[in-house]
Amino acid sequence: MTAPATQAPLGWLGIIRLGLVQTALGAIVVLTTSTLNRVMVVELALPAMLPGALVGLHYAVQISRPRWGYGSDMGGRRTPWIIGGMAVLSLGGFAAALATALMASNTTAGVIAALVAFTLIGIGVGASGTSLLTLLATRVAPERRAPAATIVWVMMIAGFIVTAGIAGSWLDPFSLQRLVAVTGVVAALAFLLSVVAVIGVEGRNPTPQVETQDGEKPAFRQVMAEVWNEPKARRFAIFVFASMLAYSAQDLILEPFAGAVFGFTPGESTKLAGVQHGGVLVGMVLVAFAGMGIRGRRFGSLQAWTVGGCIASALALFALSLSGAFPETWPLRANVFALGLANGAFAVAAIGSMMGLAGEGGKNREGVRMGLWGAAQAIAFGLGGFLGTMGVDVVRALSDSVTISYTSVFIGEGLLFLVSAALAARVGIDQLRERKNRLSVAGDGYLAGVGGP
Repeated sequence: MTAPATQAPLGWLGIIRLGLVQTALGAIVVLTTSTLNRVMVVELALPAMLPGALVGLHYAVQISRPRWGYGSDMGGRRTPWIIGGMAVLSLGGFAAALATALMASNTTAGVIAALVAFTLIGIGVGASGTSLLTLLATRVAPERRAPAATIVWVMMIAGFIVTAGIAGSWLDPFSLQRLVAVTGVVAALAFLLSVVAVIGVEGRNPTPQVETQDGEKPAFRQVMAEVWNEPKARRFAIFVFASMLAYSAQDLILEPFAGAVFGFTPGESTKLAGVQHGGVLVGMVLVAFAGMGIRGRRFGSLQAWTVGGCIASALALFALSLSGAFPETWPLRANVFALGLANGAFAVAAIGSMMGLAGEGGKNREGVRMGLWGAAQAIAFGLGGFLGTMGVDVVRALSDSVTISYTSVFIGEGLLFLVSAALAARVGIDQLRERKNRLSVAGDGYLAGVGGP
């Protein structure tokens, strides 16, 4: 097997172009997980658990992410997997709108069609997202990983915002036919945008195909076992699962908490969610600027920001657990902004760390490693919302207290963030030990070469 040709790291324009793929991905996802959710529950008067189960299905399907990463590793190219994944995602998004419209006349057939459509959405997100992150991990210089992660995620959020605004205006006056047409246009434009954005970024034959000594490609199970047996990859996967479980468990309970305990109106609680998301964006940008530094001086490593962000998230959640005792005086908005700030800082730092760790261990297994961590994140997101709401219901049934039911879950999330901080710190310690060992081996080799002891 020949060594891969060295390629120059991606410049800012290349990073922004890959960010546009995330924008396109976000545009489709926000329609299928938010707009179709509302239409099923409100306009079609279907049980809320139906769209909840469909969204959970699209997360569950993403357990296949390591397989898509394996495919791009074996083929030596990421671009075909990004484009192919976006094609499947676009088809799934359009099919989901058709299935929703079908539910109005034939609920059973519509639900069956929706199961197929959301399976396609999960496959598309998994294939395109995994290969996109792997391409970033292998082509972005270490000093640009934090700002690159911020750029890509902010552009995905921009896809949510722009699509929600523009498509929302196109959907009025509402009809199911208009829903299908708008979704189809958004899906087609998103696919075209992603193709234009990614073509040419990767270059030609950037990595060799991976083969064993007998010329055969290793089986997926063999490669997956090798990656799982790497201590850092396994520990980081556990960290991703734990931290993202804590991160997502608050999604469905924060607004109800504000309404039930603080008396917020629906409009006020929606604005509170905006305050949290604003904090997330500020946290992401903060880590990006810290990574870029001032006059060549960077402020903190990605690992330090990851650990610090998890600890700060825990402290903000512990503060929320106290807030219920002082609903008339507690600065809830400031508390929620601080939670968003800590969440954004840890999330983008973790993504940057993920990009750095993907290439460690060699053997052209970046895609499988990224797929493993992406699968851990998807499973955590699928479970987080459910476990958070279930925790509130269980504690409320046991304690007969609305305040205690919410604050108990916040405490549990905070403890989980502290566990995540410890896991992230352990990964950092492993990295330092490996670097020390490499330096020791290099020093011994140098001494041997010059006749030393």
